[in-house]
Amino acid sequence: MNKAIKVPIKEAEAVRLRVKEAGKLDPGRKIKVIDNGKRFIEIPVTDDIEGFETYCQQDSLFYNKWLSLGERLKGSIKDTENRMLPAGWHILGDVIVVTIDPAIEHLKDKIASSLLQMYPSCNTVVRDLGITGQFRQPGREILTGNNTETVHRENGCLFRLDVTKVMFSKGNLHEKALMSRIAEHETVVDMFAGIGYFTIPMAVHSKPARIIAIEINPQSYQYLKENIAINHVEHIVEALNGDCAELTPRGVADRVIMGYVGTTHHYLQNGIRAIKKTGGMLHYHETTPEPLIFERPVSRIMEAASEEGRQVEIKEYRKVKKYSPGVWHVVVDAWVY
Repeated sequence: MNKAIKVPIKEAEAVRLRVKEAGKLDPGRKIKVIDNGKRFIEIPVTDDIEGFETYCQQDSLFYNKWLSLGERLKGSIKDTENRMLPAGWHILGDVIVVTIDPAIEHLKDKIASSLLQMYPSCNTVVRDLGITGQFRQPGREILTGNNTETVHRENGCLFRLDVTKVMFSKGNLHEKALMSRIAEHETVVDMFAGIGYFTIPMAVHSKPARIIAIEINPQSYQYLKENIAINHVEHIVEALNGDCAELTPRGVADRVIMGYVGTTHHYLQNGIRAIKKTGGMLHYHETTPEPLIFERPVSRIMEAASEEGRQVEIKEYRKVKKYSPGVWHVVVDAWVY
């Protein structure tokens, strides 16, 4: 059990010194900052601390004392192969998702075995083969284990999913955190909800009056409903299964999230129609070639708003992450009135 105590940030250093002097500070784990509206510090401990509640820490951060993947396989594979090993992977609950270069496909079993040694709390390793289609269907190859359904914890929220059936991006962390800090008492429409990437943290932390979460993929929709239930936000979130071109309501939203990338611009008018006539915020995501990085999404919003007889004030635009060579995933925040 990875024990920890939670301490207000102002008291953190004094308590850390006290725990250290008592010989109860866990040297193998890092101190974590927890921001759920109020900032706290999680101090990793080896035993109970008088005056504090000790609990099992989730998503512990360990100091990197274990051997890397390359170090583990050194000597058993060629140096040229070692240089082609994956430099990173995603851990979703107790499942490891890794991308392996086709040139070293013959090493996939060794890689999977080594990853399980590095992360003993995990029990399954799957190979990522990319995302395809309107439903963002993940291509996966199970390398070891057979438990592909898991519960992943992120930012104090729970996400149940099967990694072979639905996608889960561990990127977009800034956007997810942003969505968890806004929209209090608002009505929100999440047009491409997936399994609840934005809906769940918003419902858990921001407490909007209502979220209408729309998802076209039946499998993602089922997990969306489960995640609404396990996070106990049924009183906030209404989940709809179908095409947001047909299901997006009109004139009800203080805020609209368009978090899908690919053909998102085809639905811009639907998103704008959802916003109240008195005005509301649109969070529009798009993948854009670098030369047009903000020009294209902004112009698309302006054009769609004009066709709806609405006006727009661009509040902010920002890069989310590199999507592919020469292409960026960006988001534009626009006030529509």
